[in-house]
Amino acid sequence: MDSTRTAVLALHFQHNVVHPDGLFGPMLAAAVAASEVVPRARAFHDRARDRGVPVVFTRFTMPDEGGAFVANTDFMDLVAANADQFHPDAWGATLADGIGALDTDLVSDNQRLSGLAATELPTVLLERGIDTLLVTGVATNLTVEQTARHATDLGFTVHVVSDCVTAADEDTHRASLANLALACRSILTAAEALAELDG
Repeated sequence: MDSTRTAVLALHFQHNVVHPDGLFGPMLAAAVAASEVVPRARAFHDRARDRGVPVVFTRFTMPDEGGAFVANTDFMDLVAANADQFHPDAWGATLADGIGALDTDLVSDNQRLSGLAATELPTVLLERGIDTLLVTGVATNLTVEQTARHATDLGFTVHVVSDCVTAADEDTHRASLANLALACRSILTAAEALAELDG
């Protein structure tokens, strides 16, 4: 894996998703805490940066004008009913303190389940010579799976970092990873991804 053509894509490590008081806290926060995905992903991100690999965070936000948001599922209806919690300046939209985002990291806001949909991020990555993505984030069966499939269809080579993603329960997490093993390049642990970067 060529580190000069690779980026970490860290999906929705924001308070509304990973914190008990976030909108989706009742569904996801216990699994996030039990899996220790936030500190594990933070450590992986740090080690990737040490190898010169950029880290790109996505946030699901609802700007005043709505951006590219479409309320076309029950999930999105819930977001629409709580749009104030996803305002770009709201606590729920901010990245969790524990994820260790740096000022040098790129942060991309989106209004779709895929972190790449209806944004300039795919173009930005390609213009920087990035064609390979190491995906981390929450939840495995939601934004992770949607984004990994989308990125693959856009022509990126996608590796999902299996111990840096999690879902509401282990069965759902494992089923999603099994789907992604067929839909993208590979499923790697953090250690395996770092070894690939070290070549």
